[in-house]
Amino acid sequence: MVERAVQPLKENDEVTPERIRKIIDKHEGALGGLIAILEGVQAQFGYLSEKALGIVAQETGRSLVDIYGAATFYHSFTLKPRGKHVVSVCVGTACHVRGAPAIVSEFQQRLGIEVDETTEDKEFTLKTVNCLGACALGPVAVIDGRYFSKLKKSDVEKLRHDAQEGYDKAEGEEDPRIFPVDVGCPFCNHSFMDSGFYINGRPSIRVTVSFGDKHGWFRMSSLYGRYDIFSEYDIPVDTVSHFFCPHCHAELIGSWECSSCEAPMVPMLVRGGGTIRICSRSGCTGSDGHMLDLR
Repeated sequence: MVERAVQPLKENDEVTPERIRKIIDKHEGALGGLIAILEGVQAQFGYLSEKALGIVAQETGRSLVDIYGAATFYHSFTLKPRGKHVVSVCVGTACHVRGAPAIVSEFQQRLGIEVDETTEDKEFTLKTVNCLGACALGPVAVIDGRYFSKLKKSDVEKLRHDAQEGYDKAEGEEDPRIFPVDVGCPFCNHSFMDSGFYINGRPSIRVTVSFGDKHGWFRMSSLYGRYDIFSEYDIPVDTVSHFFCPHCHAELIGSWECSSCEAPMVPMLVRGGGTIRICSRSGCTGSDGHMLDLR
């Protein structure tokens, strides 16, 4: 479950009106179209540059103020390039009193950067967030989509080393990188959590799914890193489905594609900031089948 949602800008990734226009044409007129456009721009170029936002404004006829407002309102967007590995440390009240400032300070020392900065080699970006929904397990940090709880200063160097060397795939519910998330609709902000239907001992995530001539409820585990699902209809393996909010009925679709199977990724807002994306292809458990993007 490595976060690969934003890649460093490549030298040949020049921002041009023609390339932005292709992204706009794909999403223009859709519900939440501006957000999908900005997601597409960020997916292709790594971040939302001033030039890119200007082109989006010009090509869509929207004011630059509105474009910039959307880009700064949603935490999943970034206005400057980020490193290959994103470190997000919770500094909310519960984590703060358990020593989060010391954890942040240790990361700053080990990485040689301040918060909201990126190392010169473009390997690491350090962020802080106000809540990760794990107050009892603080201090908590998320690195490349993996949760690490009850941190001590002595843990920081190993976390840095492991991120740079690469993680093994998380296995088992006891793995500290498997962690509950609380998600909702990116369009109407209603919660997807269903306390009346538990999976893996926790409230499930409930959305609506459509494939072929079938249309019904779909529930999945709220433990990030688990693939346990229940559906009103059996979904054949390798089927690409459409997912919808059960409240506003908007289709949950963005510009991301699963790098494992190239199916569209389904976006959901993480309560407290960020986005989680799941692959829309039934049976896909590749390393990018789930992506967590916290800002």
